[in-house]
Amino acid sequence: MANNLLAGKVGIISGALNEHSIAWKVAQRAHAEGARFVLTNAPLAMRMGEINKLSEECNAPIIPADATSTEELEALFSGAQEQLGGKLDFVLHSIGMSANIRKKKHYGELDYKFFNQTIDVSAMSFHKMMAVAEKQDAMNEWGSIVALSYIAAQRAFLDYTDMTQAKAMLESIARSYGQRFGKLKKVRVNTVSQSPTKTTAGTGITGFDAFYNFADMMSPLGNAPAEACADYCISLFSDLTRYVTMQNLMHDGGFSTTGISAEIVDMMTKAAGVDSAE
Repeated sequence: MANNLLAGKVGIISGALNEHSIAWKVAQRAHAEGARFVLTNAPLAMRMGEINKLSEECNAPIIPADATSTEELEALFSGAQEQLGGKLDFVLHSIGMSANIRKKKHYGELDYKFFNQTIDVSAMSFHKMMAVAEKQDAMNEWGSIVALSYIAAQRAFLDYTDMTQAKAMLESIARSYGQRFGKLKKVRVNTVSQSPTKTTAGTGITGFDAFYNFADMMSPLGNAPAEACADYCISLFSDLTRYVTMQNLMHDGGFSTTGISAEIVDMMTKAAGVDSAE
């Protein structure tokens, strides 16, 4: 149900690859809530994905941009303001990539060239986006900038390898730039730490299905779906959260604060051949 939470607001949504992407769901919800926005992704991702379909659905122009390139980000932010007729109210950073994960390299054998690329694409691009927005004075006062993160920024998870460091850096950048942007323009900056989600990127991680099921059993509310994450992002773009900034907000059904669940205890006792009622 739409409530016109973003009526009159304009922004940029990055990272929509296909209908499984969280950014795709955010775009659909933002459109339903009355926002106008520009869609963006790297040229290679655009060729692989279906962003034109989303553009038609949301009546949203597309401006391709490699988020590691300051020059392309400058063209993105200036182009978005031109297309939308003024400064921006919200930005979604939904960008992440690890060649080490794609090539299934374990943590002890990381390719450092790939590692640097992971940091640049998945974390430094967030800083570059905000630095460009600041230099262009592209954000309206009380605007909102959100990036998508994951609990591996705080905990060790097998097979998440160098993305662990990238997400930790992403969250750190949100705090540091959140302080700066808040003082300069009252712009708030937050990260949303989402449940494991069956996106194209997520399912490419070794053992994803096993961990997805584990997290679902651990979380009192179960894994948060992409659609619910989109709802949360919309609330952060809206005026209802004007004083929320510099936070890493857990959107994981309670996984992050659950020690162990009855379902996991039951599964472990059955696997050990022990009657849990004993």
